[in-house]
This record gives sequence, structure tokens and C-alpha cells, in this order.
Amino acid sequence: MKKQYSNPEDIVFLTVDDTQFMREFIKRILKENGFEKVYEAENGLEAIKQSGKLKPDVIFLDITMPKLRGIDAIQKILEVSPKSKIIMCSAMSQQNVVVEAIKKGARDFVTKPIDPDRLLIAINKVL
Repeated sequence: MKKQYSNPEDIVFLTVDDTQFMREFIKRILKENGFEKVYEAENGLEAIKQSGKLKPDVIFLDITMPKLRGIDAIQKILEVSPKSKIIMCSAMSQQNVVVEAIKKGARDFVTKPIDPDRLLIAINKVL
């Protein structure tokens, strides 16, 4: 499911997950699809700080993390980077939390384990 972007290398991504494997997995999918600007954060507090600096176009935000949960970081992220599109990442058992996240400003969600095609569909949806 590839969508052609005029300048995919200019789209800025921030992947926020407390698991390094998940951050690297998402980064690999993005790079394989021509996206080059992929940054990482490992918790909600770091995500707020990075969002203020980077102003990412798309943020992949895990729900369950130490220090500050993704669900609690959404509004603060959008305060420092209002144009960012947030895509939540969640286990199936957390569907009710995903609905809450969308009410707070997230644009979409992908379930874990993440399917690469579903991740690209979510990107296409928000950009």
C-alpha cells in the first residue's frame, strides 16, 4: 500500500515507545518506504520535549509507557506541536483507551503487533 508523496524524505516522524525493538521496527518500515526523517522517544515526557523541538508531521505514540502514558501526553504534545498528526499504537485489549485517545486528538490507531501495511494505511490517512 504505497502512496506517492512529492517529498517523502521531508516528512518528519517521531516514534514514541518504551520498547527499543518497536521503535526500530517502525523506523525500518518507514525507511523502506522512502521516509528518512525518523526520530525516537521512549516515554511521554520525552515525546513532549521532542515534539516541541522537531514539530513532527506524524507521531506514533504508544499508550502504555513509564513516566507519562501516551494517552496523557496527547494534549501536551498538541500544545507544543499543534499540526502533528498522532497515531496511537495499542494492544487489542486497550480499544477503549484508543477511543479516549481519539477524543483527545489522536487521528488514528494501529494495533500491536503492528502490521506494516496497516501502518502505511494509517500514514496515508493522516497525511
